[in-house]
Amino acid sequence: MDETGRGLATDLPDAPIETAAEGRLKRKVYERELRKLQVELCHMQAWVRATGARIIVVFEGRDAAGKGGTIKAITERVSPRVFRVVALPAPSDREKSQLFLQRYLAHFPAGGEVVIFDRSWYNRAGVETVMGFCNEAEQRRFLSLCPQVERFIAGGGIQLVKFWLEVGRPEQKRRFEARIDDPLRQWKLSPMDLESYRRWYEYSRARDAMLAATDSDDLPWYVVRSDDKRRARLNCIAHLLHLIPYKRLEAEPVTLPKRDKKHAYDDTLRDRRFVPERY
Repeated sequence: MDETGRGLATDLPDAPIETAAEGRLKRKVYERELRKLQVELCHMQAWVRATGARIIVVFEGRDAAGKGGTIKAITERVSPRVFRVVALPAPSDREKSQLFLQRYLAHFPAGGEVVIFDRSWYNRAGVETVMGFCNEAEQRRFLSLCPQVERFIAGGGIQLVKFWLEVGRPEQKRRFEARIDDPLRQWKLSPMDLESYRRWYEYSRARDAMLAATDSDDLPWYVVRSDDKRRARLNCIAHLLHLIPYKRLEAEPVTLPKRDKKHAYDDTLRDRRFVPERY
């Protein structure tokens, strides 16, 4: 922990750490480093609650880029009351008639919350553009207005962090093929996913236009190489922690109280519908 009270600055490795023979991060190394980062996320959570900070983290990227796994790594050890994940479905007919950003604003954080968008208003710059759900004029208008809206968000006291997960063509192909063969992951494949796979270069052009229009020094996009899922998760979490000006707070000591035996009785459950112990 440095002189500001932050816990992470001196804990990050200065160079890439051990990898397996094929160049990917070893599982044991990944789990060890992930635990360190998740401890820091818990410290960050305490700071967010204590200070009333409001944070938005946006995750964008192609299908199978690793957004869901990265978000899970961030949230699996923290409170869902502080870290909220928002993954909106396709808009309803009513929502289509509203201002484009309106349905996203309803999910913005209150004090003491971190909201993670698993895809966001940038759908307009990505899937909607590529699949023809918005026209060229609507795309241009979005890209023109989005930086102004985000400056308004930041000016209101919300810290906005934007991550783009960048997966390569061979790795995306491998992940799609793995989903086809795995009954636990087949649900991740939809006709829209397959069409997005086919339109790789259209997505590349949409990505380039989005980054050119909405990446700035004050509200930048952070690109995470995600061909190696383990390394991508660690790099992403470490950078998020680096960006949030949290401090480790002294935790109040906790002691379990004695149980009150004034109303004690034999409270063992009997004659109820217990689940069969098949394992």
